[in-house]
Amino acid sequence: MNRLLLSLAISCSFLSLSLLAETAEKIQTLPLGAPAPDFNLPSVDGRNYSLQDFAKAKVLVVAFICNHCPTAQAYEERLKKLVVDYQGKGVALVALSPNDPKSVRLDELGYTDLSDSFEEMKIRASHKKYNFPYLYDGEQSKVSKLYGPSATPHVFIFDAERKLRYLGRIDDSEREGLVKVHDARNTLEALLAGREIKVGKTNTFGCSIKWPGKEETVQRYMAKLATEPVTVELADAQALSKLRQNGAGKLRLVNFWATWCGPCITEFPDLVKINRSFRHRAFELITVSANFPDEKKDVLAFLQKNQASNQNLLFADTDKYKSMAAFDPEWNGALPYTLLLGPKGEVLYQMQGPIDPLEVKRIIVKSLKEDRFDR
Repeated sequence: MNRLLLSLAISCSFLSLSLLAETAEKIQTLPLGAPAPDFNLPSVDGRNYSLQDFAKAKVLVVAFICNHCPTAQAYEERLKKLVVDYQGKGVALVALSPNDPKSVRLDELGYTDLSDSFEEMKIRASHKKYNFPYLYDGEQSKVSKLYGPSATPHVFIFDAERKLRYLGRIDDSEREGLVKVHDARNTLEALLAGREIKVGKTNTFGCSIKWPGKEETVQRYMAKLATEPVTVELADAQALSKLRQNGAGKLRLVNFWATWCGPCITEFPDLVKINRSFRHRAFELITVSANFPDEKKDVLAFLQKNQASNQNLLFADTDKYKSMAAFDPEWNGALPYTLLLGPKGEVLYQMQGPIDPLEVKRIIVKSLKEDRFDR
C-alpha cells in the first residue's frame, strides 16, 4: 500500500511539473506578421479600451510597462515624447501593465514608490502625467499572454492592417545619453514613409513579467520574513546623539513611537513595509520606543507582533526629556516623530505626526537614485 501511495505521489508530482511546463510554453511571444490580439481592458482614465478605439491610427504601438520596474521607469519620458512627436502623424500608443500585483514581492519594490495594482497605476499615471492610455491586465494577464512580452518595457508595433511589424526594445540603452539606435522611432519612420523595415525584431531588457501564479512564491517569502528575529535594545543619551548624527553611509529612517500612542500603532505596519522594500539598498529603519525602560517586555511584544526585524531601540533613561534632547533639542516631544536622514546626517524628511507613506517612499527613491540612468 505504501509503495502504491508513493508511486501515485510521484506520478502526481510529474503531472504537476508537466502542467506547469505546458502553461509556461503557452506564453509565447507574438511572431512578426501576426495580427494584433484584441482586448477590452480598463484604463487609468476611467474607461475601457479595445483595438477599435485606435482604428483611425496608421500605426499602433502597444507598450508593456509597469509601475515598479526601474527600467520601465527610465523609459516613461521617452514614451511620452514619442506620443508628442508623432501625435499628428497617425501614430497611436497604448500601454499595458501585464503584472499580477499579487505576484510582486516586497523586496522587488526597492526602486519604486508604487507597486502594480490598478489603484497604484492611477497614481503613477497622474503623478508622471502620462499622455497615453495605461491599461490594467493584471490578476489574469489574459491579453498580455497573447502578446507574450518577455520583460518590461517591451513594445509591439503594428501597421495600418494591424499586422505586427516590429517587437522588442524602444532603443538600445536604458541610459538615454548612451542611446545609439532608436529602434522604435526607426520603425515608425519606415512605416509612415512606406519604406522597408530593416530590423523587425530585437531583444529587450528589463524586469521579468510577474505572471499570475507566483502568489505562492510571495507567500513563502512573507513566511520567511515572519521567522526573522526581533529584538530591542536600550539606548542612552550618547547612543541617541550618535543615532542623530548618522554616519552609516546609508539613508536612515528614524521613527519615535510608544505602545500607548494610537497614531504610532496605526502607521507602524507602513514603516515595516518600507523597510522590507528598501533594506537591500543603502537604507535602514531604526525605531525608538519612548516607553519607560521597565516596559521593555511590552515593547518587544508589539515589535514581534509587527515582525519588526529592523533595529529597534528603547529609551534607557527614565528622564525622557534628556533622551529627547540628546536626539533633537528642537523636538517638542509629541509622538509619532519621524526623520529621514541622509548619509551625512542631513534631514531629508521630518514629520511631527503620522507620515504619508507615499511621500516618504518618493523621497527615498529619489535619494537612492544613485544617478543610474544619468551617467
